Amino acid sequence: MRKTIAAAAVLSAVIGFTANATAADYKVALGNLIDSDVRSWAQSDTVVNAIKEQNKSSAALSQADIDAKDKQWRAETKGGDQKMINAVLANSLSAYLKDVKEKSQGKYTEIFVMDMKGLNVGQSDVTSDYWQGDEAKWQKTYGAGPAGVLIDEVEFDDSSQTYQSQVSVAIVDPATKEPIGAVTVGVNVEMLE
Repeated sequence: MRKTIAAAAVLSAVIGFTANATAADYKVALGNLIDSDVRSWAQSDTVVNAIKEQNKSSAALSQADIDAKDKQWRAETKGGDQKMINAVLANSLSAYLKDVKEKSQGKYTEIFVMDMKGLNVGQSDVTSDYWQGDEAKWQKTYGAGPAGVLIDEVEFDDSSQTYQSQVSVAIVDPATKEPIGAVTVGVNVEMLE
């Protein structure tokens, strides 16, 4: 369960801003992180190629197909056979994202990449659902075009026991300059500079 932290005073204590900090102050630091780090690894050949490959098969999926896959994923998160989850976690993109997360030394709490339909392509940790296409993290990034960015409010994440914000950005095909997917990164705001 995540609890929104709305008060600037709490944000000030959490991320070290002065008592005069506003709620928008953490967005500046997160925007700087996107520009200084996230975009470089998120636009890597590993990420771009994995999205392009999955987009080939996702393009033909109907909403009913997407709903069925999401239902299967959600059922697998509750235990038992986890064939679908294990396939995603075992792919090369997931290995890459786990490495990025590990190298962040706690700054990144989770990373997942979505395709043109909002379906998971790879992830550092298991997500609660497979389809993100009905959520702002995909709609306001991929759906907004090549410059799409979303910086969510700071919330307490029970699973990681950190105050975090999810930042999401569109992933762009370098050849066409068009969005092909998106990435969402959970950022431990206590580690922002």
